[in-house]
Amino acid sequence: MLVIVLLLPYALVTLPLYPFLDDPWRAGWLFVIAVALVGTFLLRRLHRPATLAVMLLLASGQMLIGPEAAFTFADLVLLFAVHGIASRHRWQHSMWAAVAVLLWLVVAAAQLMQLGWINIGQAVAYCALVGWMWTWGTLVRIRREHLASVSDRADQLEREREALAEVAVARERARIAREIHDIVSHGLGVVVVLSEGAAAPVDTAPARARQAMLTVRDTGRTALAEMRHMLGVLREDEPGSQAPQPGIAQLDRLVAESASAGVPVTLSVRGDLADVSTGQHLAAYRIVQEALTNVRRHAESVERVEVRVDHRAGQLEVQVTNDGRAGGGSRDGVDHDRGGHGLVGMRERVSAYDGTLRVGPRPGGGYEVSAVLPTSGER
Repeated sequence: MLVIVLLLPYALVTLPLYPFLDDPWRAGWLFVIAVALVGTFLLRRLHRPATLAVMLLLASGQMLIGPEAAFTFADLVLLFAVHGIASRHRWQHSMWAAVAVLLWLVVAAAQLMQLGWINIGQAVAYCALVGWMWTWGTLVRIRREHLASVSDRADQLEREREALAEVAVARERARIAREIHDIVSHGLGVVVVLSEGAAAPVDTAPARARQAMLTVRDTGRTALAEMRHMLGVLREDEPGSQAPQPGIAQLDRLVAESASAGVPVTLSVRGDLADVSTGQHLAAYRIVQEALTNVRRHAESVERVEVRVDHRAGQLEVQVTNDGRAGGGSRDGVDHDRGGHGLVGMRERVSAYDGTLRVGPRPGGGYEVSAVLPTSGER
């Protein structure tokens, strides 16, 4: 709109400079063509190439009035039309608009040169101006496309960031669910077994019953402390949320709890654990915890349970074996279906470190849970 407001009045004001204004017919047609030429520019947003074609026809019609009218100030609007096409279309398409205007300009400049109104240098300057407007429009289009691509890339990165955040949240929820399952399953399993054991001798052996209930109390407190820790992860301001996770060093506590519950467990830890990461310490602890919980739940006639932790040759091996037979509907003493988190949690912990897990009957009888975690080149 600014182009029309500035160009049209200037084009009309300069019409008296033409020598044929004494002819009303020619002057009238020149006035109409100037107004139509500039006015057509308003329609450029509908279809820019078609608008330029109409404008070129009007500009060519000036030559029918006379060679003196081959070029007027109203024709400058063609430069802005070329710029508009170049700023909206690929150069392969907008180039033809510039070529069409150049051809018209060459014909118009040739007529003015015959009259001696312009020289060859001015004609070349006019042609260079068309090329400059086309280049300007092309650069505007390239910059616009670049900004659009940067904006799209920023939006894509934002979507990817949100997706990664959602994945991280889902993984953290799954991790917390596994931890809570292990804590509750183990803690309540010990509490139930000890409570049943304490109820029987409460009259005949009160000291033994009292000791069993004290163990229930200590086990419940330990489970509550671990639960508070896990729930504290969800809230940064929770006291104790930065408390260390249990590891191999705390396995003796699990063994003591199982022994109090009537399950004879022996523990053997060999090898240097300095190269074992904190995450692998926790994984080993939870695997042993889940295995002992399943022994109490499902195995029958258990006389010996062995827990062996061995770190050698860049591998941490965790093995829990028992000599009992399966009970409670489970074929291998492992909680496959009840709750669904036991064996799944073991496998996820092991796979997190590219390890291997074997759960099943032993060749000589009994059942075994064996996990191997690589400690060199761990993820």
